[in-house]
Amino acid sequence: MRAVFGIVVVACIGCGSVKNNEVDAAVADSPKPVDASPEAGCQPQMLLVGGTDVTAQGWATVQQPTATLTNGPDFVHLQTATIPGSASGGQLLLNYPGAVDATMPFKIQVVMLVESVTDHNQFDSAAAIMGSFGGGAGVGNDRDQMIYVDNAKIGWADDSESFAVTITDNAFHTFELSVDASAVAHVSVDGVSALTRNGFLANGAIAIGDQTNDPNVESALRIRSVTKLCP
Repeated sequence: MRAVFGIVVVACIGCGSVKNNEVDAAVADSPKPVDASPEAGCQPQMLLVGGTDVTAQGWATVQQPTATLTNGPDFVHLQTATIPGSASGGQLLLNYPGAVDATMPFKIQVVMLVESVTDHNQFDSAAAIMGSFGGGAGVGNDRDQMIYVDNAKIGWADDSESFAVTITDNAFHTFELSVDASAVAHVSVDGVSALTRNGFLANGAIAIGDQTNDPNVESALRIRSVTKLCP
């Protein structure tokens, strides 16, 4: 009896380890999932690379004459002008639908050189960075919370806040707009904090360029890059 019992025990020990078919074998041999680090969930994304076709990169344009869009060696060049005697001026606004998730924090970086610009009118800017864009010249809050870029300052287009900084100095400057989970927006220029705004409303689209067709409110801009950064 002891010998028989020993054989039964040995046989049963092997039962649980047998791969009954190819599916079981594949499951048993497959690598176990590894949890990704928190940093792995976000990577910077280039939305615009200067010197190449912007429409092929997902950008659309809103424009009225006189406006020209050309490529330099490493930048996209936007220029507008007013025909003498005309009741309206040029408009040229690049916009990117669905650039960000409007329900989540986001950060957009624009590297731009302003060759020339007419200082803004309230709610209108010839050099604008828009963290929300609903079409045309901007609708609803788009224009209130638009960032204007003048010769010697930047600010919110509703004139609620401004920041003195030299812009038209023949140099590229880095502008960053970040919006946190509480809808608080922060703007920096070349790494220096410049503007803050509560209750920022985004719709996922962004826009950059000459936003207005007001006569004699014009600009010449070089955009080297637009990047969606990790917030």
